[in-house]
Amino acid sequence: MRILLLSQFYPPVIGGEERHVRNLGAALAERGHDVIVGTTMHPGSPEIESDGAVRVHRLRGTLQRLSGVHTDSERRHAPPFPDPELVLALKRLVAQEKPDLVHAHNWIYASYLPVKPFSGAPLVVTLHDYGLVCAKKNFMHLGTNLCSGPTPTKCLPCASRHYGTVKATATTLGNFATSFAARRMVDRFIPVSQAVARNSGLTGSDTPYEVIPNFVPDDIGVPGPEDPRLEQLPPDGFILFVGDMMRLKGIDVLLSAYAGLEQAPPLILLGRRTSDTPSEFPPNVHTLGTWPHSAIMHAWQRSLFGVLPSVGPEACATVIMEAMACGKAVVASDIGGMPDIVDNDGTGLLVPAGDPLALRQAMQRLLDNRTLLARLGATSLARVKRLQADAVVTRIEQVYRDVLRPSANRALAPAHGSQENHRCG
Repeated sequence: MRILLLSQFYPPVIGGEERHVRNLGAALAERGHDVIVGTTMHPGSPEIESDGAVRVHRLRGTLQRLSGVHTDSERRHAPPFPDPELVLALKRLVAQEKPDLVHAHNWIYASYLPVKPFSGAPLVVTLHDYGLVCAKKNFMHLGTNLCSGPTPTKCLPCASRHYGTVKATATTLGNFATSFAARRMVDRFIPVSQAVARNSGLTGSDTPYEVIPNFVPDDIGVPGPEDPRLEQLPPDGFILFVGDMMRLKGIDVLLSAYAGLEQAPPLILLGRRTSDTPSEFPPNVHTLGTWPHSAIMHAWQRSLFGVLPSVGPEACATVIMEAMACGKAVVASDIGGMPDIVDNDGTGLLVPAGDPLALRQAMQRLLDNRTLLARLGATSLARVKRLQADAVVTRIEQVYRDVLRPSANRALAPAHGSQENHRCG
């Protein structure tokens, strides 16, 4: 079939979502599908290019031209409401490529909704975060507490602290309106975890959805070329954290827990510094900045175990899958989509979010019990196959076939699938 993937960003912009869309396009093309990607324009990139067997079209949007409305000039997000110029560009792209199906990721779907009635192609939307109901996408109220659910009177003050009043009003109200339309126009949602389905209001509704996790390539555990950055790693085993060094990722909780460990190996932090990154670190903590993905995979191979102590509800942390593919256990917070991936005492250890004492005890347990550490790592390596492309893309293809069937309709109840089909792992 001819599949149009829509993503607000695409390489050379690199992040978890962008890597997912690129991997999905490559996997679908390998399976014989004709794959096109529609994404926003990126400075220095051609409007049309081939990425292997995938054709990439970069499209201009009105809000992209307004640099003042974007916090990061390199990542000018698509708005959660139709962008006039992007709507026209998508309409031209659909007329040119004539896709059988459109699979959108993130808020770019908002600019496709006005085009859908004219295209005749079913629309599938993967929810990589909580953007269907949250203007900030992280489902955290006022930045510190897990949200209990969206209401305009609660969301506007919360978003205003993040965006400022003017941008927050447009983003929040636009997202409410688009979400209302999407629940009636999208043929199938794919939330990446049970937490995303539940917090997005899909669970128990008549909106058709199926929980399918993110995935990693089948060969991701195979080491690539050595990278000079690897010389910065300690010669012996170390604990590894990969992600933005911010409070929402639990960096403060991690540093507090690590400082209390007995005979602790080095702690390696790989990721971006942010405005709330701590200015001081305990002894033997090494902040090595942002590394290319291949070097990160080498770091996983050399580590003892990983830690992801997020205080926010991670949607479906691909970083845990990458650790599992290297045969490593992960200590993670029992929040968001992480319980879908980490089987407590099976592939890793789960601890309450925001609890440095519980995190320290779990880390110390793995350091003191190397037999347990080896067992968890071996089980992780065996179970990651369910989170690799061969298994997950097969499920996505089945969604495509379902929505393309003439008999497919919104009467399909999401609860008809088995619980196993609704889990990340």
